[in-house]
Amino acid sequence: MSATPDTLLKVPLNDLHVALGARMVPFAGYSMPVQYPEGLIAEHKHTRTAAGLFDVSHMGQLRLVGPDAAAAFESLIPMDVIDLPVGKQRYGLLTNDAGGIIDDLMFFRKAANEIFVIVNGACKVGDIAHIQAQIGTRCQVIPMPEFALLALQGPKAVNALSRLAPGVEKLVFMTGGNFTV
Repeated sequence: MSATPDTLLKVPLNDLHVALGARMVPFAGYSMPVQYPEGLIAEHKHTRTAAGLFDVSHMGQLRLVGPDAAAAFESLIPMDVIDLPVGKQRYGLLTNDAGGIIDDLMFFRKAANEIFVIVNGACKVGDIAHIQAQIGTRCQVIPMPEFALLALQGPKAVNALSRLAPGVEKLVFMTGGNFTV
């Protein structure tokens, strides 16, 4: 059964996308903006020379919280989570009991007892269910479907964001922090 406009989920910024003239298309069960009135070529050039903001809110976001969160999560991915310092992030692979790859993901050590995880939109329901089933008794697994997720990309992305969130310019590749925008 394919999704219809009435059954598609909407990202938190849906009304803004529509108001700005975005062409909305179905993707991973969501109504997603695919382009704006200026067109794809103009958007591409602007992102390559300045910065472009992308709504990736269809992706799955979750928090793993508790004193055993890092060890629990490490049991699901073949990467070091326990020794990941606060403020650092890694790319990882979510695995099944046989070590086969279920999906890829990103994870960020937000605090000593908290890991922030982003999974792919097309697989998020299964990924989150797998994580919950495997480690939900060892730590809190808190999905965050009500939160938007934005990706700011391009050579002037840091300049654009640092005007709204001073200090972000100090971050380097694969690091993160808590900022108020």
